[in-house]
Amino acid sequence: MDKDMEQRLRIAEVVQNWALWRDAGFWERFATVWHDDGWMSATWFQGPAPKFIAISKTGFEKGVSILHFLGGSTIDIRGKRAIAQTKMTINQRGIADDTLVDVLCTGRFYDFFELREINGVEEWRIVRRQPIYEKDRMDPVDPSATPKLDGDLLAQFPKGYQHLAYLQTRLGFKVKRDMPELTGPVVQALYQRGEKWLAGDSSPFDEPPVETVI
Repeated sequence: MDKDMEQRLRIAEVVQNWALWRDAGFWERFATVWHDDGWMSATWFQGPAPKFIAISKTGFEKGVSILHFLGGSTIDIRGKRAIAQTKMTINQRGIADDTLVDVLCTGRFYDFFELREINGVEEWRIVRRQPIYEKDRMDPVDPSATPKLDGDLLAQFPKGYQHLAYLQTRLGFKVKRDMPELTGPVVQALYQRGEKWLAGDSSPFDEPPVETVI
């Protein structure tokens, strides 16, 4: 097999393992997709990967329902650095204004990868994961139900994850309101940071990231 293709397959496997192991609650295996300094950004959480794993585990045990489905990937590799973009959907179920709903958000995972030696073996793992939120929708689980949403609250959130943010806010989460969407300066800055990462910049961030207080 061509070496470049082998590296792409290894990276794609990590992306797939992230979704499978996280959603299934395989926490020890889930920890192996991250480098020690890995960082996760989401609408409801921004912080170190170990804390994300711990909070996800607690939520899983309490019945929080957030699932992921993956589509195609494109991977750019330069030396021991890579950027992987993967089409995905986030599906969260919960109570919004007295109605049980499903929110489906379509977007991409934008992952900063690095090949590092771990216990004598070189492994591709995630250094930073940043979702890009493209569009979403909300549906009642019971088709006969009609959620009565607060229009003023709904209008406060970005269009790319408007309904996801609404549900998460109703569930008690503090939602970040400047996440990357399909277009705009935030996602363009992310692309530029990705290029700098591939070129060998020491950090996957323009500025030191701020951890969300959970």
